[in-house]
Amino acid sequence: MEVILENPVRIFNIELEIMDINDNAPYFRRDTINLDISESTAVGERFSLSNAVDPDIGSNSIKSYHLSESANFDIEIQTGRDGSKFADLILKKALDREEQAIHNLILTAVDGGVPARSGTASIIVRVLDTNDNAPQFDKDSYTINLTENAPIGSLVVKLNATDRDEGSNSDITYSFSLYTSEKTQTAFELKPDSGEIRVREMINYEDFRIYDMEIIATDKGANSLSGKCKVKILITDMNDNHPEISIKSFSSPVKEDIAVNTVIAVVSVSDKDSGENGQVDIHISDDLPFALKESSDNYYELLVSEPLDREKVPEYDITITVTDRGIPSLSDNETITLELLDVNDNVPQFPQTFYTIPVMENNAPGALLSSLTAIDPDLHENQYLVYFIIEKEIVNISMSMLFSINPENGNLYALKTFDYEIEKEFLFHIEARDSGVPPLSSNVTVHIIIMDQNDNTPLIVSPWRAHGSVVEEKIPRSTDKGTLISKVIAIDSDSVHNSRITYQFLHNTDATLFSLDQYNGEIRTMRMFSYRDSPPAAGCDRQRQRRARALCYSHHQTVHGGDRP
Repeated sequence: MEVILENPVRIFNIELEIMDINDNAPYFRRDTINLDISESTAVGERFSLSNAVDPDIGSNSIKSYHLSESANFDIEIQTGRDGSKFADLILKKALDREEQAIHNLILTAVDGGVPARSGTASIIVRVLDTNDNAPQFDKDSYTINLTENAPIGSLVVKLNATDRDEGSNSDITYSFSLYTSEKTQTAFELKPDSGEIRVREMINYEDFRIYDMEIIATDKGANSLSGKCKVKILITDMNDNHPEISIKSFSSPVKEDIAVNTVIAVVSVSDKDSGENGQVDIHISDDLPFALKESSDNYYELLVSEPLDREKVPEYDITITVTDRGIPSLSDNETITLELLDVNDNVPQFPQTFYTIPVMENNAPGALLSSLTAIDPDLHENQYLVYFIIEKEIVNISMSMLFSINPENGNLYALKTFDYEIEKEFLFHIEARDSGVPPLSSNVTVHIIIMDQNDNTPLIVSPWRAHGSVVEEKIPRSTDKGTLISKVIAIDSDSVHNSRITYQFLHNTDATLFSLDQYNGEIRTMRMFSYRDSPPAAGCDRQRQRRARALCYSHHQTVHGGDRP
């Protein structure tokens, strides 16, 4: 300043120097210093910091800066042309946002006063992300069991990959790698945003059992990074396939005398399922004369286990059933028809072993006597029968001269008229022979019995009389009651029944005087004669004599009636 004195006028220049004392502490114009530093920043990089301010001067002004302890940062103090001091933040160790995204530092400015004063500012370093982390899956490989026939759209697995970066650097897209087959990509769908693997089409264990895929997780950074994992999907079998039977060979028809244990068919069985679902049991219809024998893996022989007889069962429907061991089990069956060829193994059989054929005498020549039909359960030529009479001569007469048999149907005919009174029976054999090779035959005994007809008239042989004459018996008037007067005897050449004779009076002038025994022909008196009983008068005409005479007739009875001679 200037001082002016008036008398005398004088001017004095006065300079007043204010001596500083350390009465101000350093301070920063901003309490917080925000820095954004990329984690990819190279070590040694500098970052300018705001200066601290201290109104004091000289030694009382800012002398130095101090930084709180940090592994990544340090400071370096610079001196300006005006002597001011300021600090640069130095990166001494590379940053890793994924390890520490924010660094909180304290910068302290210290003056040179005594005692020293200081001021602080907070430095917040936000580490900026760079795409320096590839996506990582939870596991390097996954093994998934999936049941076949899983519904389309069902979730197989949800993959999860993480990226330690942030923002678009951590946004992940999932995709199949080139090492994943087209078949796999057709069978399964991969959701690119969620990492879900879902069934795209029906999965069949029998078509494909293992699906291998490689999944890539790619972030959306400018220079994208990716990670990989492998997924193995093992298809679990379900019992969804029926066992199958295949007839590889089959012999039909076969002869009914086929030997036991002969193979008539070979069958194979299969089941596309696995484990218990693919293991099968095979059997045939109950109570059939056949058996199954395993010949090799999944091959079975169908054998004849018992003798066969076409006459009992001409053909068999054989049902072969195969059942797997799944729960619930599935099965399949195949029916084959075995036809039996006839063998001439049956002898012709007559319904009876002995035939008694009654033939009425006086039969017409050529009359049918009986039909002697045999049966043969065989077929065709083995069943065609020929009948013939086994020759047997009686009294130099051949049976074929008396009887004839139709060789085709067994009808037996008489070739002559028979007379019971001459021939009463015939005994011979008839044979039935089939047309098989060699032929089989059997015979039957035929007993022809000639039946009597009442064709003979009784003949009175006692008392004897000349033809046309009358037999007279003279008895005394004193004859007692019951006296045998005469006995009439008649004979009949017919059979016993037709020759049984009874006797009756044709005419009796006095029914009280004489009796006739109808069975033995005896004529007896029924009472004594009286004076009223007069003998026939001499000279009476013959008609009166006949009326007075006791006459009798003989009567033969059969089941057919009788005649009166």
